[in-house]
Amino acid sequence: MDSLLDALQEGRLIELPDNDKMDALQFLAHIIEAIPSLPAGTDVAGLILAKEQTSQTALGMGWACPDARMPFDEDLICVVGWSPQGINYGAPDGIPVSIIAMYLVPENQRNHYLREVSLLAKALAVYPGAEGLRKAKELNEIRDHLLDLITSTKETVGPDSRARMIRLQARPTLEALPVGDLSNLIVEPVTLVGAPGVKHLVLTQNAGLAQSLEAATGLLEKIEAEGVCQAGAWRVAKRGKVSYQNGRFTYDCLAIASSDVGGKGNR
Repeated sequence: MDSLLDALQEGRLIELPDNDKMDALQFLAHIIEAIPSLPAGTDVAGLILAKEQTSQTALGMGWACPDARMPFDEDLICVVGWSPQGINYGAPDGIPVSIIAMYLVPENQRNHYLREVSLLAKALAVYPGAEGLRKAKELNEIRDHLLDLITSTKETVGPDSRARMIRLQARPTLEALPVGDLSNLIVEPVTLVGAPGVKHLVLTQNAGLAQSLEAATGLLEKIEAEGVCQAGAWRVAKRGKVSYQNGRFTYDCLAIASSDVGGKGNR
């Protein structure tokens, strides 16, 4: 379960803001979409939500593993969401889902993904701490339980993996998204409107975000050239672009910040 271990190592273990199934899936998908290494415009949320309408992604025992499959070559990416209250997920065993391990599965990683989910299902069937995992009260408890679960799989844990787990304590946040504590993450959709000779326009319901982006210089140029940019405390990632007549265009983006900063001036 190397990808699950990577998620813990890189800080992609997040407390979900509410216990609505679709909202939780969309939130986690947006976290994946904002990883700068992904191609701009990667619609993880759309794929996840569409697949959820036709497939059952709950493993049982309080776990679900939704996935989005992509036609490009990249590393397998996992992000883990924890719901303290549990989510009514429609699981076959009727147990509310407290852990959602969401995967982005590139074309070259399908076998890796299938093997990992198979190992996870086997580990959950014999893991003695499953009940404790569902009763955990804080994110650190969840993290410890997940590490115990990973170490219970002989296929995953060797000397190198054990060394990596020891180093987890020194790497609590996701390097690609330097916005503070991911357990208090804010993800906001935002539309940037541009036109020749006119200052960019910011469309968002978050007043603090609008203020930061309106004050940023060279914002559209950075988004166009790199797909991501930093504007104050906000990390902005492009998802798509639509061009119109007379050189006008819009960027569909996600903005991410810690709630310590991003919550100020909200709505």
